[in-house]
Amino acid sequence: MKNTHNKSSNSIYFKGLLLVAILALASCNSKEKSEVTNTDVNETTEDVDLITITENQFTSGNMEVGKITTQPFNTVVKANGMFAVPPENQADVSAYFAGYVKNISLLPGDAVKKGQTLFTIENPEYIQAQQDFLEAKGHLNYLKSDYERQKELMADNVTSKKNFLKAESEYTVTLAQYESLKKKLSLMNINPNTLSAENMRSVISVPSPLSGYATTINATKGMYLNPSDVAVTVTNTDDLHIELKIFEKDLPMVKVGQPINVRLQNDMNKMYQGKIHLVNKAINIQDRTVDIHGDLVNESDAKLFAPGMYIEGEILTTTTEYPALPVEAVANIDNDYFVLVKENKTNFKKLLVKIGATNNGFIQIINANDFEPNTEFLTKGAFNLITE
Repeated sequence: MKNTHNKSSNSIYFKGLLLVAILALASCNSKEKSEVTNTDVNETTEDVDLITITENQFTSGNMEVGKITTQPFNTVVKANGMFAVPPENQADVSAYFAGYVKNISLLPGDAVKKGQTLFTIENPEYIQAQQDFLEAKGHLNYLKSDYERQKELMADNVTSKKNFLKAESEYTVTLAQYESLKKKLSLMNINPNTLSAENMRSVISVPSPLSGYATTINATKGMYLNPSDVAVTVTNTDDLHIELKIFEKDLPMVKVGQPINVRLQNDMNKMYQGKIHLVNKAINIQDRTVDIHGDLVNESDAKLFAPGMYIEGEILTTTTEYPALPVEAVANIDNDYFVLVKENKTNFKKLLVKIGATNNGFIQIINANDFEPNTEFLTKGAFNLITE
C-alpha cells in the first residue's frame, strides 16, 4: 500500500510540473508575439508619413523641388463694375428737325466713320427753310447797298436821319435772318454757300458725329422722327475703361495709380491688368458706394470687350512680404495643410504646416521658422501624393 501511494504522489507531482512548463511556454510565446506585433505597429506608424519617389516617377510626373521664398502679398479691396467709355466717346444721334426716315441701312455693330451718313429724313418744310434763306440772301445784297449809300449821304448831310435809320434797320434785321437761316441749313447738313434755287431738296442726311460702332438702332424706314427722338447710338470703344464701385469703408485705402486685377464674371480664370486713374470724391447715398475709374494696362485688351460688360475687380492697396511656397506644394486634407519635405534623394516626409494669405500663385507659410533655411519641398506634384 505504501508503494502505491508513492507512485500516485509522484504522478501528481510530474503532472504539476508539466502543467507549469506548458503555461510558462505559452506565456513566453504570447509575449514574443505581442512584442512582434507592437514592433510592427511602431514601424508602420513611423513609415506612414514617409513617401518614396523613384527617379522615374519624379521625371515622368514633371515634379519639382524648391525652398521657401519671400513673396509679396497684397491687401485687396474687392469691387464690382463694368467696362465703359468716356462721355465724349458715345453719342445719341437724333435729327434736329422732324421728318420721316427716308433711308437707313445700319445694323447694330456696324462700323461708322465721323461724317458718314447714318440715315436720311424727308419733310417738305425743309424746302421752305431753303427758300427763306435764298430770299434773305437776295434782299441782303440790295439792303446792304442802300444802307451804305444812306450812310454816305448822311455824312454829307444830303439825306435825312430818318431815311438812314430805316435803311440801317432793314439791313440789320435781314442780316440776322440770313445768318440764322444759314446756321439752320448747316444743321440740316445743307451747304448754304452752294445752295441755289435749282438744287433745293426735301431730303436731308444725318451724319455721324464720331467714328465708332452703331451700337443701338431705334429708327426704321418710314418712321416719323421728332427732333428729340434718338435714332442711332454711336460708340467709340478706343478709350474703353474700367468703372468699379467700392464701399465707403474702403475709400481710405484706395489711391490713384494702384493696380487692379479684372476678371469677367463668366471667365474667372483669365485676369486682366488695370490701374486706377480717378477716384470719385462723392459717395452714392443710395448704396453707400464710391465710383472708381481705371485704365487697362494693355490697350489691345480693350478690343476684347464692349461697354456694359460686367466685371469683378481686385484693387491691390498695400504690399507686405511673407515666406511662402507655391500653392501646388500645399495639400488640404480635412482643413489641415501638409507639405512634402525632402529627406534624401528618394524619400519625402509629410509634415503639417500653418498657412496664411494666398497671392499670385503663392501661399503664406506661417510656421516657416520650423524649417531649416535650406529645407527643400516638393513644389510640384505634391498634392496627389499627399492625398493618396
